[in-house]
Amino acid sequence: MSKKKKRDNFGFVFSTDDDFEFNYEQEEQETLPPGEQRLYVLIDRKKRKGKEVTLVTGFVGSEDDMKALGKHLKSKCGVGGSVKDGEIIIQGNKRDKIVELLLADGYKQTKKSGG
Repeated sequence: MSKKKKRDNFGFVFSTDDDFEFNYEQEEQETLPPGEQRLYVLIDRKKRKGKEVTLVTGFVGSEDDMKALGKHLKSKCGVGGSVKDGEIIIQGNKRDKIVELLLADGYKQTKKSGG
């Protein structure tokens, strides 16, 4: 899985105007209801020194809502993790438990991905 590169200039290259100020307002993405979310849960070992993590991808919504879902999953599984680059990362192989939790929370289009 490739990392998404964040750009600070948002496609803007150069301006010859001395008084130019770059103003960019990023609009907040509206969070879809749980029934319309399509989430994929997979196990990953790449770049983690052989240790397994469970990734939840495909969440559409605000960063705060994604962090709240990540916190909920981490507390229910009793493990650590993080939320970054549009993915929820849960330590350990917890794929089956996370799928059950997401289905119980109303995320009906949750699927296991990978082997």
